[in-house]
Parts: sequence; C-alpha cells; structure tokens
Amino acid sequence: MWDAPRKSNRAADESLAKEVAAFRAFGQPTRVIETNFTDAGGTARLVPTFVNEYWTARQRQAHSLHEVSYRACFKPQLPRFFIERLTRPGEVVYDPFMGRGTTPMEAALLGRVPFGNDINPLSLVFTRPRLEPPTLDEIEARLRQIDFSAAGDCPEALLAFYHPETLREISALKKFLLARQKKKSLNAVDEWIRLVAINRLTGHSAGFFSVYTLPPNQAVSVKSQIKINAKRNQTPPRRDVVKLILKKSRQLLGDCDAATRRTLAGVAGKELLLNESAAATPQIPGGSVALVVTSPPFLDVVQYADDNWLRCWFLGIDPKSVRLTVPKKIEAWREVMTAVFHELHRVLKPGGHVAFEVGEVHAGKTKLEEHVLPCGVAAGLAPELVLINDQQFTKTANCWGVENMAKGTNTNRIVLFQKT
Repeated sequence: MWDAPRKSNRAADESLAKEVAAFRAFGQPTRVIETNFTDAGGTARLVPTFVNEYWTARQRQAHSLHEVSYRACFKPQLPRFFIERLTRPGEVVYDPFMGRGTTPMEAALLGRVPFGNDINPLSLVFTRPRLEPPTLDEIEARLRQIDFSAAGDCPEALLAFYHPETLREISALKKFLLARQKKKSLNAVDEWIRLVAINRLTGHSAGFFSVYTLPPNQAVSVKSQIKINAKRNQTPPRRDVVKLILKKSRQLLGDCDAATRRTLAGVAGKELLLNESAAATPQIPGGSVALVVTSPPFLDVVQYADDNWLRCWFLGIDPKSVRLTVPKKIEAWREVMTAVFHELHRVLKPGGHVAFEVGEVHAGKTKLEEHVLPCGVAAGLAPELVLINDQQFTKTANCWGVENMAKGTNTNRIVLFQKT
C-alpha cells in the first residue's frame, strides 16, 4: 500500500533553496536573510531565510472546490508550492491541523493521497465531501426528496439572522440530516448538502441564508447581530434555501471537469481523515507520509469555538465538547507544538518534509518561526530553510481592521524541516 521510504536527498533540498533564492515570478527579487534560534542544548543556530511573494495574493486563483469559508485558513497556493516541489503523484500529503481541508484537497487535486486531522469535528464536514464531489444533477435530485416544511428546532433567537420561513427551511434540513446521521445512512450527496448549508448560514450578501452580517467565516453572537440590524435598519429577508444551496454547489463545481474527477477518483478510498489530537494519531502508519503542510493554532489569536457556534447548532454539536488546543502563552504553545513534531517525525518517511506555516502575532513582535525551529529540532527534525511569503492583506483581513505590520498575521512564514 505504501511507497518505499525515500532516502534523504540533500541535493534536492539544496536545489529548492536555490530555486526560492532565485524566484522572481511576480517581478521582485528574493531577499536572503537569516533566522536565529537557540536549540534545547543552548546552542545558537542560523537558518537561511528567503523573503518574496511566492504565490499570488489575488482572489479565486485556485480550484473552485476550495471556495468554502473558514477563518484563518491559508491559500491553496501555499500547499501547492511545496507539494509540487517535494512529492510525487501517489505519495501521502498530510495536515495535522487541516481546518477547512485546504492541504488534503490540494493534495488530492494534484494526484497525491490526502491525509488530514483536526480536533475540530467541523473539519471533517468541510473536507470529506469535496474529495468525492457529486454532480449537480445528483444534488438537485436529493434536494427534491427533502420535505422542507417539516421543521424541527427553530430557536426564536435566530430570527435575528433569518426570516421565519427561511429559518423553518434551515431547521427542516437540519432535522433531515441529523436523522440520516443517527441512522448512519448519510450518503455522499447528503454530506455535500450539509457542507454547503453550513457555508451559507451567515454572510454579507444575498447569497447567504441570513440578513447582512459579518463575512461567513465568523458567526457573530445574537446580541451582536441585533445591534447590526438596528444600526443598518434591516430585517432578515426571505431566502430560498434550496436555490442558494444549488447556486453555491454550482460555484464549487465550476472547475470540476472530467479531468478533475479522474484525478480525484485516482486517490479515492486511499484518504485518511481523523478527528484526533495532532500529537496522537496512531491510525497513521509510521514512515508513511512524504510531506506535511500545516498551520497550527496561533496563541489564542483566533477564537475557533466562538466563530463556529452557529455551525455547531446546525450540526447538532455541543461547542463545549470540542477540545480545542489554543495556548495563550508562548511557553505552553511551544510545549504543545513539540509534542506534535514528535508525532510528525514518527509518521514521516526518511527524507520526508514538514512545511510548518506560522505568522506574526502580538502586533508583529512575536515571530513564531523563531519558536517553531527549536520545537522541530527537539523532535529530531533538521531545519532546511524559512520561506516568508510577503504580500499585502486581502479585503477580508482588512474588514477585521488588520493592517500589515500592525496586528495579527502579516506574512506566511513557513519553516521547512526534513526527516534525515
């Protein structure tokens, strides 16, 4: 089942360093600097560091199947950059903090075997359906079979977001899907409809089930939504749940041509998606993974549980039951990440790589790559380089009042390790 382990290829790694040093596809020369860190033995060490724009900041430049909303996710171009350079088709690419599933999805689209894990159960709901997408005809046929008049739980508080008729349709869909789930009879089309529904719950345009609210990667509280409604003098309009699910499905499937379906079919059934702690994934065989591309939680900067309360309601999940690890102090964060790196060392093939993406926090004063490096080294991994993708923020980031060099994550900062 598994490819034979690869030997360490120092020449290939040196070639990657030369490539990123010479990179200027977007017109800018690469800046070459060094990152300093101190390992567990107290030795000061330097790692070559390359700064440039390595993938485009423009919107919708990736496959349409990626276009689902999830806060704090990286662009598909980031995993693609490393997958194309450090793996071959048929090899396993893994993300232990998969979020919306960007790395597994991009790996599958490139003919690699997708492995993913996240302690947040929503991640599996986001990821699994897109690895084997149904056709639009199948989705439409399934929606015709659902009785949208058979509403279940309709919390009055949610009328801050929804027209009463819209809420009844959402509730009926929730009731149908949870009944199927309880009977263990959810099929691939049901899972797709569930995915699309949780991506249409709230947003800032007529393409969502809700009245105008914040972008769809965060559901504000009912109290906050009441304030938004009053400030904008708005009431929730009637939305057609079926039409919006079909509209979003058509968008997600826009690039899903015969070639895409053949590629996804080539890795179908080989994927492994887990809902575990990233530091303990015994389901993944040792020495099976060619490349890890991931981005961990960032020091309590993003409140995942708060963002997803409404999605949890729809899915019948108690948010308090989700054991998210979001350390508040850098020392605790390093301890957690070191444990994760030990597990990554176990699952990696000899010669395999970890591309570990972090960002600036504490208003740019804390550069997490300086803290990641000793964690990886303590687990037995060799640091190869640091790649900093430096570009302007997108519209979504600016909505949050986040500006370059002022707050939050200014850059993609990827530490590349190898298991030698």
